[in-house]
Amino acid sequence: MEDSVFVIFLVFGCIWILMGVVGWIAFLKSEGEEIKFGKWGLIVAIPILIPLIVALGISIVYH
Repeated sequence: MEDSVFVIFLVFGCIWILMGVVGWIAFLKSEGEEIKFGKWGLIVAIPILIPLIVALGISIVYH
């Protein structure tokens, strides 16, 4: 039962991230911008995503 609060927190966090990404894409499309990911976008995204994925993987293995 203690883990259910954590799961709800993670689900709402993922929903907010998804809404932000969809809103950003919708904003760029409304301005007529082309959506592309360059080298600098990857340099920013990779250090954010790798620790997140590793932490979630470790929590799955040890839970």
